[in-house]
Order: sequence, then C-alpha cells, then structure tokens
Amino acid sequence: MLATLTLCLAGLPAAVQAAYPEKPITLIVAYGAGGSTDVTARMLAPYIERHLGGGRIVVLNRPGAGGEIGFAAIADAAPDGYTIGFINTPNLITIPIERQARYRLDRLDPLVNVVDDPGVMTVHADSPFRSVADVVRAAGEKPHSLTVGSTGIGSDDHLAMLLLERQAGVKLTHVPFPGSAENYRAMVGGHIQISDQNLGEGLRGVAGGDPVRMLGVMSRTRWDMAPDLPTFREQGYAIDMVSMRGIGAPKGLPADIRRMLVEAITKAALDPDFQAKARETFQPLRIVGPEAFTAELMQLDGEFRTLWADMPWKN
Repeated sequence: MLATLTLCLAGLPAAVQAAYPEKPITLIVAYGAGGSTDVTARMLAPYIERHLGGGRIVVLNRPGAGGEIGFAAIADAAPDGYTIGFINTPNLITIPIERQARYRLDRLDPLVNVVDDPGVMTVHADSPFRSVADVVRAAGEKPHSLTVGSTGIGSDDHLAMLLLERQAGVKLTHVPFPGSAENYRAMVGGHIQISDQNLGEGLRGVAGGDPVRMLGVMSRTRWDMAPDLPTFREQGYAIDMVSMRGIGAPKGLPADIRRMLVEAITKAALDPDFQAKARETFQPLRIVGPEAFTAELMQLDGEFRTLWADMPWKN
C-alpha cells in the first residue's frame, strides 16, 4: 500500500505535491539601503505577499560593483521561485558590455518592470548653478573643476554625464558611489558639487526639506510630478536617460511558479494602495509584462553596444 501511494505521489505535478510558496522568498536589491530601488522593493514586498496568497518576502541588499554583485546573485540562484530580485537599467545592460561580468543578460528572466525613473541633475541649494547652462559655462571655464556623483561606471547617471560632456564640449570629474543614497548624501554634505540621480530621489529630497535644487530632467517631456522642471532638451541638450527598475528571476523557473510570480507582481504593482504610496514617494511607475520587458532590454542591449563602440565609458 505504501509503495503504491509513493508511486502515485511521484506522478503528481510539483505544484500539487507542495504548495508554492512554502518558505520565504528572497527579493535581492543590488544597491544599498535607502536608495530608490530599496525604497521600491520594501514598499512593494507586502503587496506581492498579499497577491501571492501567502509566503513572506525578505528584502536582501547585495550592493557593490555597480549592481553586478546583486545581479549575479539573482542569476546564480536556483530557479525555484525562492530568489527573485530587482534588475536595473542601464547597469544591468552596460556591465557585461564594459567588462567580463559574473552574469549574462540571457541568464536572467525578466518578469515585470515596475518603475521608469528619468535622470535629473541636482545641486545643493547654496550652489551658484541654476540651470544646465550654468554648469556647462563653469565647466568650460575650468575643465575638470566640477565633481559629478553617480551610482557607478556605466550607470545612467554616469552615461548622462558623458553625454553632456560630449554635447557641450566640456570636461567634468566623475565620482562613482556604490548607491544612490551615498551619491545624494555626498552632494547634500558638500563633498561633491553635482549629483546625477533620478527624478524620484530628487523629488523625495525636496519634499523632505533637503537644501537641494534640480536643474533639469532627462526625459523628452516634463513630468507631471515636477511640471516646473525643464527638460535637458529644452535647455539645448538631447539627453534622454531613464532607469527601468523591474523584477527578474534566474532563468529556468517552472512554468507554473513563473506564472504565479508574474501575476502576483503585476497585481501588486497595480494595487491602488501601492500606487498611492508610490506617488506619495515620487516613484514614476510603468508596469510592463514579461514579453515586452524582455524586448525592451534586448533593444537597450543593442543601443548600448552601439554607444560603447562610439563612446566607451571606462571612467
């Protein structure tokens, strides 16, 4: 009788044998605590739990190497649905282009994009700079005299700085940080003059009373969250730089678990309560499903490879 029961159980699908999730799910953030991705992850996690019908989401920060450590940890994890993580552009794309990385894009499974956050240039409120033109003028007068913080070589912040250098014909000094929180704090503390960051980070700082001023947003049109903030294009520089922040998993998830995760993350991101909180914390949402998310990443891969051939971002 026992042997017969064992054979019957062996023939059942895994989803029937053990309900998913039966243990905590790790959600990896490839950047430090307090940064934009970390804020999004910790805010979204309870809603994923709710729409997954049980199980706990544990946010784990794995910062370092511009995001490579965290992205590799996702790619290297067992494809069983118990390790997922945020994957951020452009770092996700640019790291394997610029060096021999510990992961490849094709080892990751993009599930749902959640945030689409354009870049901004931010300075301390005491700064003499009130426009991008002011920065360009000062950099032209004294090459390499202005320090610009970013979240690492090949990040959206860094690439935006390089594009401004090229279009304006100036030279700036790049200062990379392990995460957006460190980059922002260095600018507020007067250790660097300019922080290239994302719109959500800048708006949270302004709303929190920090002594900061944003000079321009790197999008084609102004954002409704900051209607008075001019675009770089309005100021004469064709710089469009956006950070997509979505959730991915290691390649090879069982189809039923993948479907459950995609549905839970999508419902979580569309949950009215989460959307209200996202707006309160200035997170520009753009929910994109797995097929379109993957297609966008592949398109970006081609675009950044072309940019690398023309303008390698080595420092």
